[in-house]
Amino acid sequence: MTFTPKSLCVFCGSKNGNDPEFVKEAQKLGKMMADQGVELVYGGGSIGIMGVIAEEVLAHGGRVTGVIPEFLQKFEVGHQNLNELIITESMHDRKRTMFERSDGFIVLPGGLGTMDETFEIMTWKQLRLHDKPIIVLDTKNYWQPFHQLVEATIAGDFAHEAVRDLYCLVKTAEDVFHSFKDLPNTREEVFTSHL
Repeated sequence: MTFTPKSLCVFCGSKNGNDPEFVKEAQKLGKMMADQGVELVYGGGSIGIMGVIAEEVLAHGGRVTGVIPEFLQKFEVGHQNLNELIITESMHDRKRTMFERSDGFIVLPGGLGTMDETFEIMTWKQLRLHDKPIIVLDTKNYWQPFHQLVEATIAGDFAHEAVRDLYCLVKTAEDVFHSFKDLPNTREEVFTSHL
């Protein structure tokens, strides 16, 4: 199945991490999104990789929508120069809004919040609440432990092997857009094997 997104939600860190490649790949992805007319939907922050990708999309004439809960906005970490900034009452509302505004999801390096968002959106897909693509950008093998944990759930018979198709693991920003040309269909067993 070929996929042409109008908007993509990017889950990523509010820190830059300890390897400059994390920032470089985020910048490449941001430029590619702007060049292809794909709107960025993200957590609304001005710091870390969140701020990096937002600035890159804006610098190349792209559209950016940020979604941030009110309590984080009070810490003045919200980006003030976006096309649209949506302030929500809670983290749950934030995730729901990002989901509703996006055609698919890209995961960049990040911390616990990024992991939370990634597992939740994968679980929603497993439960057939959506069939949007989830692409994990594994810069410098950052997401290998995540991938190994998913494999461990399969090996331990807590998940069907078809959960591998819930997401696509890629190595570069260029690979993100190439992966849209051949996305696997989600098999029914990812849901029914638990019933």
